[in-house]
Amino acid sequence: MKFGIFYEHQLPRPWDDGAEQRLFNEALEQVELADRLGIDYAWEVEHHFLEEYSHSSAPEVFLAACSQRTKNIRLGQGIRQVIPQYNHPARTAEVIATLDLVSNGRVDFGTGESSAELELGGFQIPVHEKRKMFLESTEQICNMLAMDPYPGYEGRYFSMPCRNVVPKPVQKPHPPLWVACSQRETIRMAARLGMGALTFAFVDPMEARSWVEEYYSIIKSEACVPIGHTVNANICMVSSFSCHKDRETAARRGLEGFEFFGFALGSLYAFGEHRPGRTDLWQQFQAMRGEQVALDIQGMDAALSGSRGGIGTPDDLREHLCKFEACGVDQVTFIQQAGRNQHDHICDSLELFAAEVLPEFKARAADRQAEKDAQLAPYVAAALERKVKLRSLADEDIPTFVSLGRRISEESTSERSVYKRPSAG
Repeated sequence: MKFGIFYEHQLPRPWDDGAEQRLFNEALEQVELADRLGIDYAWEVEHHFLEEYSHSSAPEVFLAACSQRTKNIRLGQGIRQVIPQYNHPARTAEVIATLDLVSNGRVDFGTGESSAELELGGFQIPVHEKRKMFLESTEQICNMLAMDPYPGYEGRYFSMPCRNVVPKPVQKPHPPLWVACSQRETIRMAARLGMGALTFAFVDPMEARSWVEEYYSIIKSEACVPIGHTVNANICMVSSFSCHKDRETAARRGLEGFEFFGFALGSLYAFGEHRPGRTDLWQQFQAMRGEQVALDIQGMDAALSGSRGGIGTPDDLREHLCKFEACGVDQVTFIQQAGRNQHDHICDSLELFAAEVLPEFKARAADRQAEKDAQLAPYVAAALERKVKLRSLADEDIPTFVSLGRRISEESTSERSVYKRPSAG
C-alpha cells in the first residue's frame, strides 16, 4: 500500500501579513521532507473562492515548485478542475504535459467536477450540467495529450478546431487518470471509466472493504470502458494524520485541525451560508466545538476511532493502516495540513511515521503490486479493447491554416483589387 500527503492549503482566520506566504513555503518544505522520507504521493487540490478552507487556486504552480525540490515523490493534481469555464481543456492538457516534463514523468492527473456553490456560481457553471461537462472535457483532454495532431472536436460544451496540443507528456499516452469521489456512486463511475478513485469520504476501514470490492468488480466487468487511453485501477482513501509517541500529544496537535477540516467542508458544501470576505469559519467552528477541546485519557480511544484513526501513536497508526491494507485499498493519503496544525508538528509526525510505521508497508508493496498487476492485466486489456477512440486524421485530411498576417494581407489585396477594377463600358 502506498501513502500520500494532501494539501488544501487551509488558512483559518484571522490572517496577518505574510500568512499565505508562510503557508505555501511551509507546505513546500513538508513535500520536500516527505520526498526524502519515502512518502509516495503529494496531492494538491484546485479550489476557488473557498476562504479558510482552501487557498489553493493554482495547484500547477505549487506542484511545479515541488518538482524542483524533490526527486521521487509523485505529484498529483488532486484535482484539476476540468470543466471548460474553469480551465479550457487545451489549457489543462498543456499544464499536465508541462508538469510531467519538468517533474521527469512524476505527475498524476486527478480530475473533478466540483460541487461548491461559491465555485460553480463564481464561474457561472450550471449545476445540473456539470457531470456532462466534466465527462466531455476529461475525454477530450486525454485525446489532446495522446493524439498528434488532435483532430478537433464539435461538442455540446466546448469546441475547437484541429491543433497539435504541445508539449506532450513524458508518460505515454498520458499520466495516470483519477477522479475525486465523495460518494459511493462516484466510485462506481470511476470504475466504469477506468479511472483511479480519489475518495474524499472519511470512512472506517471496515466500511472501505465493500467500496473496494465493488470498485474492482466493475473494473473486471464489461461495464468498464476507459474514458482515457489507459486504465488506472487504483483506489485511494483519505485519513486524518498526527503521529506522536504519546497519544494525548498526537491528539492535541492534530485533532482540532482535522475537525476544522470536516466542519469547513460541511459548511461550504452542505449546510452553511457565506459572505465573501466576511464569513469567519474558524470562529463558527470554535463556537460549535465548545468544550470538546478538553480530552481526557479515558475518552481518547473513542475520540480517535473511525475517521480519526490516523491520529495517535505509531502502533495506533499501524493498526489503523493495516485494516485499510487488508481491505485492498491501494493508497492512503493523509490530511495533515488542516486548521491550525503547526508546521513543526506536521514534520515531526512525518518523520516518526517514516521511521516506525512506513518500512513494513514498503517491504510488502512491490510483491503486492506485482500480484495485482498480473491479476488485472487481462481485464485491463479487455477494457481498452472496448474503448471507441476518436478517429485520427490521415495526413491528407489535416487542414492547413494560413497565418493571420498573410490572411490580412491577402484580404487587403483582394479588397483593393475589387475597388480598382474598372467598370464595364
